[in-house]
Amino acid sequence: MIEIPSDLHRDLVPLAWLLGNWAGAGVTDFPGSAKANFGQEVSFTHDGRDFLEYHSRTWVLDAEGTKVEPLESESGFWRIDKDRKVETVMVRQDGVVEVWYGELADQKPQIDLATDAVARTAASGPYTGGKRLYGYVKGDLMWVGEKQTPEVPLRPYMSAQLKKVVSPEDVAEMARNLGDLPDDGIAFFK
Repeated sequence: MIEIPSDLHRDLVPLAWLLGNWAGAGVTDFPGSAKANFGQEVSFTHDGRDFLEYHSRTWVLDAEGTKVEPLESESGFWRIDKDRKVETVMVRQDGVVEVWYGELADQKPQIDLATDAVARTAASGPYTGGKRLYGYVKGDLMWVGEKQTPEVPLRPYMSAQLKKVVSPEDVAEMARNLGDLPDDGIAFFK
């Protein structure tokens, strides 16, 4: 279920499905890097202004699902206008800053983004642009990223399936709002 916080800026209502903390796993595969499974934590938050704040951390996982080493970290800000156009600014740990533009799909929670501008520090690797697709599918946040470099044309490089994370505070709030449940628990589903 998608909840819309009462203090969410009215312009951000179409992006409310992104809000919260998400965690899950995916796969990364790009020429010049080892193919790997990765874990990811993502948060989309707001403070009442007209943007969402975004943070993502990924790490390589071994065959047992144990964290091996950090992979990528990025932070940014997401906005949407009255015509459902989305703009995002992101900065990554490797010295890349990106401006992304895209659109929220009509009648479904899905966003297509493409880089409009890329700035890199001398320490960053080769990178010239990318595309991303985010979607809310059966309660999960799904995404796929494509990237290109001077040597490699645009191609998929990362994708993940993330589940909404429930904090202890969320559990306490749910417990306070349970109301009257049947004693046997089964009648609740009838």
